[in-house]
Amino acid sequence: MKNKSRKETVLSGFFIALGLILPTVFHTFGGGSTFLPMHIPVLIAGFVLSLPFAIAVGAITPILSSLLTGMPPAFPVLPFMVFELAAYGAATSLLYKKFKLNVYISLICSMLVGRIISSIVVWVLATFFMAKLPSPIVFITGAIAQGIPGIIIQIVFIPAIVFALEKSNLIKREGIIV
Repeated sequence: MKNKSRKETVLSGFFIALGLILPTVFHTFGGGSTFLPMHIPVLIAGFVLSLPFAIAVGAITPILSSLLTGMPPAFPVLPFMVFELAAYGAATSLLYKKFKLNVYISLICSMLVGRIISSIVVWVLATFFMAKLPSPIVFITGAIAQGIPGIIIQIVFIPAIVFALEKSNLIKREGIIV
């Protein structure tokens, strides 16, 4: 059990590092909010890691990124990104590992859950903290419309990566092998 926990800790650090590096590269070329690069390692972490580790990767990644790079801005973007990405990690891990849904259904449902959670947090921020944010419906519509290239990348590449990891026996639904 200790060995599994150690492996998941190391892999969590790897996914967090990817979540810091990919956005920096994409933002250098002006495609950060369009291609959603921070979402990719968090979603993959959900397929690879157990629930608590997947949630931690989702929550920690945007916080560290904000502290180290200023992306996302601390307010009002960081709070809803923390909840959105933590929801991605949680939903992906639960749907794929616990409920044994296929990769595509797990991924798409997780993406929907994350956006719903994000829109709820946007509503809370706008209602109770007077954040200058659009209504949740306008927010989620805009986020999806702007993020279509990133959503396509996620739907194409994340399942391919998960299948490759499974085929090479690096991961199984029950846990990490390596």
